[in-house]
Order: sequence, then C-alpha cells, then structure tokens
Amino acid sequence: MVVGCGISVVNFNLPNASYKWNQIPHNSFSYSTRRNGLRVVCMDYPRPELDNTANFLQSSHFSSTFRTSPRPTKPLNIVIAGAGLAGLSTAKYLADAGHKPILLEARDVLGGKIAAWQDQDGDWYETGLHIFFGAYPNIQNLFGELGINDRLQWKEHSMIFAMPNKPGEFSRFDFPDVLPAPLNGIWAILKNNEMLTWPEKVKFAIGLLPAMLGGQPYVEAQDGLSVEEWMKKQGIPERVTDEVFIAMSKALNFINPDELSMQCILIALNRFLQEKHGSKMAFLDGNPPERLCKPIVDHIQSLGGEVHLNSRIQKIELNDDGTVKSFLLNNGKVIEGDTYVFATPVDILKLLLPDSWKEIPYFQRLEKLVGVPVINVHIWFDRKLKNTYDHLLFSRSSLLSVYADMSVTCKEYYNPNQSMLELVFAPAEEWISRSDEDIIGATMSELAKLFPDEISADQSKAKILKYHIVKTPRSVYKTVPNCEPCRPRQRSPIEGFYLAGDYTKQKYLASMEGAVLSGKLCAQAIVQDAELLAARSQKRVAQAGGVI
Repeated sequence: MVVGCGISVVNFNLPNASYKWNQIPHNSFSYSTRRNGLRVVCMDYPRPELDNTANFLQSSHFSSTFRTSPRPTKPLNIVIAGAGLAGLSTAKYLADAGHKPILLEARDVLGGKIAAWQDQDGDWYETGLHIFFGAYPNIQNLFGELGINDRLQWKEHSMIFAMPNKPGEFSRFDFPDVLPAPLNGIWAILKNNEMLTWPEKVKFAIGLLPAMLGGQPYVEAQDGLSVEEWMKKQGIPERVTDEVFIAMSKALNFINPDELSMQCILIALNRFLQEKHGSKMAFLDGNPPERLCKPIVDHIQSLGGEVHLNSRIQKIELNDDGTVKSFLLNNGKVIEGDTYVFATPVDILKLLLPDSWKEIPYFQRLEKLVGVPVINVHIWFDRKLKNTYDHLLFSRSSLLSVYADMSVTCKEYYNPNQSMLELVFAPAEEWISRSDEDIIGATMSELAKLFPDEISADQSKAKILKYHIVKTPRSVYKTVPNCEPCRPRQRSPIEGFYLAGDYTKQKYLASMEGAVLSGKLCAQAIVQDAELLAARSQKRVAQAGGVI
C-alpha cells in the first residue's frame, strides 16, 4: 500500500543486507551497502582547497568589514521580513556590525526556500534538493564563520548525466584534481565521448570563445538572448543543447533553454571553468533548518538579535512622508524599528507593496520578476536501489530535473536497507495544480526509465512505502531574457527601507549563494547609512515628543 504525506510506514528489514561505516582521513567517511551481491561504496571527499582562491578571499574580507566596522553609539533596531537565507544573512552581518536585527518569519520553520519538515516517522522532506558548490564563496565563508564546515559532505568532482537512449546507463564528466582550471574542465569535456561528438565539441568550444575572451561584460550583454537563441547565433549544433543544456537549464532555474536567459548559463560556466573547484559539489549532512539555519539564528541571538516565527506581515504601514512607520502582523501586533528590510521572495513583496510606492520606477520594474513554480518529490522505497551514485544526478528526463538517493548521499537520511529518492520535478508550470497522485504516477513512469531493472510504473518491482510532495508555486525568480535591468539594488529609494533576496542585484543570480550575498550587500548598505538612519530615528522620536 502506498501512503502519502505524514502517514506511518512499515519498516522493512531486507534479507542478506549488511552495512558498515569506515572513518577515512580529512574528516570524511565512507560506507558500503551489500544486498544480494550488490556493493555500493559511498565516500565523502576532503573539503577542497578553497580558502586561498581569489573569490573566497574577497568574500572573507567582505565578511570581516562587518566585524571591524566602528561600533554604533546606539545600535539600530532593524526589522527584517523573511528568515530564508537572504534574511538570515542580512541579520547575521548586521549583528556582526553591532546592530540589533529583529527577524520575522511568517511560517513556523526557518529557511524560506531551503525549509524542511519532519513527518510523524521522523523523516525529513525538503523544499528543494540543495547543492553547495565550490564556486559559492559567500556560502563557504558563512559555514566557516559559524564553525560548521564539517556539515558539508563533499562528493567526487564529477557531473553525472543519465542516458535517455540507454535506459539505466550514465555518462560522466570527471574533473581531474591534478589539473588547474580551466584545464580540468576542458579535460572533463574532451574525455566524454558518449554525449557529444568531436565535431560538436569543437563547434561548442569555438562558440564559447567570445564568452571566455570577453569576460563579465560579454556575459552580461547576453541577457537579452535565450539559451536556444544564443546557441543558434553562435553556430553551435542543436544536439549540444539537447544533450547538455536542457538538463543544465532545468537544474539552474527549473525552465527549458527556450526560456532561460543565456546570461544565467554563462555565469555558471564562467564559475565552473575559471575556478578549479567551482563545480565540485557538496550535500548538507542533514535537514537545512537545523543543520544550517539554526547556527545562524544562534549567532544572531548571541549578539542580541531576535528571531520570531509565526510572524506573518499583513501590511506595510507608512508615515505621512511615505516612509515605513511599522509592519502590521496578521496577529495584530505592530512591529516598529529604526530601519526595515524585506527579504521575502519578490512575489510576496509585490503583494504587500503600498499603493503609493507602485508608481515609483524602482518598484515598477519588479513586475517583470516572477517566481517560477517547482515541485520537490520524495519517495521512500521498500528496498535499496542499485542503479545509483553517491552524488547528484542529472536525469535528462522531460519531467524531472536532478535527483539523488538521499539515503546514500546524506548522513542524517542514511538507510542501509531502503532508498529515498529526492527529485526536482521541473518545469512544473503545467503540474503545480495537479494532484499528488498524478505527480507520483508521472514520476514513477520517468523513474522506470532511469531504473529499468528495479522500478516499474505499476510498482510490480520496487514498491513505494510513502511519499511527500512539496509544491512551491513561486520559487526563485524566472531568469528569462531582459530581466537583469529589472533587478533592484538593495538600497531602495524609500529612506530606511531595503531589500534582500536572490532576485536583487548581485552576480550569482537565483541561488543560495545569491541569497547570502544579497544579505551581505543589504547589511553593507545599512551600515553605510547608519548615521543618517540614526539621525532620522532621533528626529522622529523628538517630533513624537513635541520637541522641534
């Protein structure tokens, strides 16, 4: 019997199954699972040498500016809406600078787009399948600042793609550690002869030359073209898009290459090819609210900041001059501060924008920024699946983006006897309103192609014990062409009101790294404006007291 969200699950103990854990150097671990002759070896790799890279050092210096900034005579009370990574980052760095953040989260869970929930069996299900890249310097610094580097489980430096024309088989891009960037990436591409032919590789390389030579200015100039349009313009064979960039587009922004801005792809390629460990991936060792968000909250609170759950904002109340007076919550509470930050998804901000702000060009441009729907699927099976890796896998399916067997890749979710597949269902626009049963049925049909010997759509092979489906109707902003000019700076034209979020202006687009960087940029803007904001607050207090 299949049981859905939150229902108890029968615990199967499979015969001939054994497992072991082996401690290996560099704070890594390995384990193996054996069932009827199967042996899946799973091993975490040492943390790559990131600390001396230019981007890491730049991000590290940025973090240090908050800790070393002059202490304010009177700390600002800064009210922040949204406890996702952007809001948590904003609050963390403002606290480092000596101010008092008051962080308000609408739901009863931390994390925003990395939120997760625990069912009655103790199993976790997440908003998305989250990967931490070596090319995320602000994220990597954040882990180090919190003393939790050991919570990232680094995998081998590879990208692994399913082969739709060969069900059950995979093709790999392996990045050799002995070569520097970009040679390790070039080697990985040249060594893979299963997905692209040599003539296709040559044409692709020639097509990429302008991006490699033109740098960031060239990359930003491609915002007006979709991936599909750019490929045609550069004379790159259509099969390159079909073989590689459909999967990459769906992994980056949950949409297909005919919609995605080429700028998004080029930014990722630039990071992956220019940084030796840029494309190396790590999984968090457990659920994000406890393993990542809670340490940030603990840090904020240790410095005098506040974090409040179940604090949904109903209205942004204004002063007569159009600046923010307070946040009115759904429970009737009124929260006042010296400064205000909105770190929610852009769609929520647009819903709550005061009418008098809507004609301001800064806010008008937000209309083009719209969250993309995405569905995250978790399926617990009655057995350990064989055809998997201890890694993220690109499905190259028409319905699925990436997936992983979390019972293998993640310490907290480890299970020697049963697999739990976590899958990103994308593009999801046509499916977001469909029933869970429809989504599971479609997912199982796709999985039957990825696991032809182990999974069938009718469950005559591996059987579903339970599943959870998390629908996000508006996730990260949809990175379609010509969005870049619409992305706002963190400092708004409304005095004392700031924005944070991956949709705001920063170089990592819609990603966890972008969210964290946006929070740092928001905190930086507030610290720079601190004296002006403090004077403004004092003036309002004086006016309220009748003093001229």
